Amino acid sequence: MPEKFSFHARKPHIRTWLIHVSLTLLTVTATSSSLSSSHCAMAVTPSTSLLSFLQRLQKTAFEAFGGTDFDPKTYVDVPLRFALSVTQDAFQKLPRNANGTVAAEDLKRFLEAYFGGAGDDLVHLTPHDFVREPEGFLPKVKHPQVRAWALQVHWLWKNLTRKVSDAVHAHPDLHTLLPLPGSVVIPGSRFREVYYWDSYWVIRGLIASKMHDTATAIVTNLISLIEQYGFVLNGARAYYTNRSQPPLLSAMIYEIYRTTGDVELLKRSLPALLKEYEFWNSDIHKVTILDAQGCTHTLNRYNAMWDKPRPESSIKDQVFASNFSSVSEKQQFYRDLASAAESGWDFSTRWMRNPPNFTTLATTSVIPVDLNAFVLGMELNIAFFAKVVGDNGTAERFLENADLRKKAMDSVFWNANMKQWLDYWLENTCEEVHVWKNGRQNKNVFASNFVPLWMKPFYSDTSLVASVVESLKTSDLVRAAGVATSLTDSGQQWDFPNGWAPLQHMLVEGLLKSGSQEARSLAEEIAIRWVTTNYIVYKKTGLMHEKLDVEHCGEFGGGGEYVPQTGFGWSNGVVLAFLEEFGWPEDRNIEC
Repeated sequence: MPEKFSFHARKPHIRTWLIHVSLTLLTVTATSSSLSSSHCAMAVTPSTSLLSFLQRLQKTAFEAFGGTDFDPKTYVDVPLRFALSVTQDAFQKLPRNANGTVAAEDLKRFLEAYFGGAGDDLVHLTPHDFVREPEGFLPKVKHPQVRAWALQVHWLWKNLTRKVSDAVHAHPDLHTLLPLPGSVVIPGSRFREVYYWDSYWVIRGLIASKMHDTATAIVTNLISLIEQYGFVLNGARAYYTNRSQPPLLSAMIYEIYRTTGDVELLKRSLPALLKEYEFWNSDIHKVTILDAQGCTHTLNRYNAMWDKPRPESSIKDQVFASNFSSVSEKQQFYRDLASAAESGWDFSTRWMRNPPNFTTLATTSVIPVDLNAFVLGMELNIAFFAKVVGDNGTAERFLENADLRKKAMDSVFWNANMKQWLDYWLENTCEEVHVWKNGRQNKNVFASNFVPLWMKPFYSDTSLVASVVESLKTSDLVRAAGVATSLTDSGQQWDFPNGWAPLQHMLVEGLLKSGSQEARSLAEEIAIRWVTTNYIVYKKTGLMHEKLDVEHCGEFGGGGEYVPQTGFGWSNGVVLAFLEEFGWPEDRNIEC
């Protein structure tokens, strides 16, 4: 039997296995007080017949195969060999046991006969702009071992580049994979399609690798999603049409333009960016706050258009939702699950009213610091692009929008005592205007509390930078192998002791751009620790990892709802970006 349908249990990472078991056995009963005080009627993206069927297949597979390494995503990624009606008919005719389950061997034969493998509808592609060693590649890296490793990381772009198969374009009804016009770079492992915010750091790495055409193709794909759906999807799958991810498309375009000077790219991108901006500022994401001085501000939150189990994780979502008694509570929980996925931080105590109780997840009740920093960046980028292409009216309007958002962030998020920006918790998501209260700021420390420093209005403020640098140094986030995501070890992957490439990069680049020597020293220290631990892990495993354990240099991360993944798009990109910026002297050791 092909490996893609081999369901024999592998020996899982012990920490991940223990977390999986503890999550599955969770029986804490959640009450309505753990949710928003009112359940609002909100938009829901319709599902499709194909997705509904694949979720039934997923449930059947779980009952047949089970196991701690069962990945429900596999069963919504498989392409059909025949029409849905034919496949459903064969599925209905499978012999079933008295309890309604299908025997493992029968289901294996059915899967092999009626489905391709998950990921088979993407074709490996060697990018035309890939060369073995690009001219001018990482000139500051003088250490021979580090340089050899950096070239190996550069070579990973060949492993991760794909194109959507002709079969998807010819018969999109047989695939959850969405047809895209250009080549894609996937994150790796189970993430076998293009993802939104991952693509920013992939592009930063591609730019370091001088692969500008591949970077531009990624942007072209994301623009095509806006043109079809009105926003960039979480990922290029039919089951992601109900949510987006952190809006960094304008930042991708800015980095490509800064490198290539491609004005035509700006002209082509601007209408799509304006449409994406409307999406993020529509009623579903928009929140109005009345601050302590009586001024009204508009900010944004994550809010997926979904109130059912996520198709890619339906089995697990339903286990947790079983703790709720009413339909409305379950629907709100499902929306908060999908909204946490929209944030990219899936999952974290950051979204829990009662951490670490997972059933108190309430993402839609949080106004996140980092999301609003990203939208501020979008406003500034749109203003810049509009000015370059001669649209002065749009440029002025978006500079005004950015100024208003900066003031809103100062008023709602900034905490002068902690010298950090703090997420804000809403009391009732259904209120039209929320009155700001000091006690509603989340005073727990997360790496996201420092993300606004990545934006020019904040990193250009000398006095503010000095305060933030002091706060970051004393926050306890900076560890032996990088910056921790939080200080809470909850077993969730976006918590301690995990460190993530995008968080390292945003903090380092914000510190660096400030121009402060103290900030630059801290930035370089974080970058050195992060590059070092990636290098050691690669030497031990032969792989680049999705997340790393910042408490222990040379160890990859764990936790969350799936086993640790490798590949890995944004990890590769950040390592190359750091080596391009800071280099690696020949006399600097690279060891834990």
